Amino acid sequence: MVFSFIIPVYNRPDEIDELLQSLVLLDFENNFEVVIIEDGSSISCEHIVEKYNKDLKISYFFKPNSGPGDSRNYGMQNAIGDYFLILDSDCILPSNYLKEVEKALKNEFVDCFGGPDKALDSFSDIQKAINFTMTSFLTTGGIRGGSEKIGKFQPRSFNMGLSKSAFEASKGFGNIHPGEDPDLSIRLWNLGYNTKLIKEAFVYHKRRIDWNKFYTQVNKFGKARPILNKWYPKHSKITYWFPSLFCIGFILSLFFFIFSISIFIKLYFIYFVLLAINALIETKSIKITSYVVIATTIQFYGYGKGYLTSFFNLKILNKSPEKAHPELFFKLK
Repeated sequence: MVFSFIIPVYNRPDEIDELLQSLVLLDFENNFEVVIIEDGSSISCEHIVEKYNKDLKISYFFKPNSGPGDSRNYGMQNAIGDYFLILDSDCILPSNYLKEVEKALKNEFVDCFGGPDKALDSFSDIQKAINFTMTSFLTTGGIRGGSEKIGKFQPRSFNMGLSKSAFEASKGFGNIHPGEDPDLSIRLWNLGYNTKLIKEAFVYHKRRIDWNKFYTQVNKFGKARPILNKWYPKHSKITYWFPSLFCIGFILSLFFFIFSISIFIKLYFIYFVLLAINALIETKSIKITSYVVIATTIQFYGYGKGYLTSFFNLKILNKSPEKAHPELFFKLK
């Protein structure tokens, strides 16, 4: 099995430098390939890639901007491996990453897998808080790799493996973003392929983000989910409504509190206390714990608002996904 790392990048040369350095340090005896796809960047990373020509088998491609999904497809079309390892440019790999992937695939081969993400000590406190919020069972239910108790795992494209045969059969990623990774997972299931979580194949996901960018990101996640539900109704779940119901419930609890009915607001208080206790145990930092509360609030509000907006546009106004939310679709070149 020959592995090809597929890494799209857009105006992030510093990230690529850190990621490639971690690839150099991988503890892996067999050869592997690295494919960098510059997605129409105005700040090129080609000079960074050239630094690693002696240490890595690396290819660099520049193409017009058409989004991360199309760029990953371009990379896989030009890769020489028979198994693709897809990473975001803001990831850093632990030295045992490839060994864990190879061991898991030899033990039980699967045509598509996903791995979790963690935070390095060097990450900022906000990055650590957002990482916790995106991976905690109390906030996302483990759907991003924090739990193995999932019927069908939907790999996320910041850390995903895909066989060449599955790529060729599925034609790879679509032009929606975000949402291109669950879209691919569902299409693979419909073609008879399986997916799974390889819990040991984690990455350090840096998430170059602030609160405003985080809101924009989760809001788009919320908008994308009703579109996926429309395309694949049998894979729709009531749990996708949770952030929206959480926000609506909070507003109603404030309304009842005005009339001296405090039980509902107390339930919200208990939830955030439990969240804070869990965050404090995990992070051992009061500051990061306070940021976790902020990040969770932003996540629920941003996702919930996006979900309701998209649901209204698709179900009530009967708009097409592309007309309702053109900001989620890249025009393929």
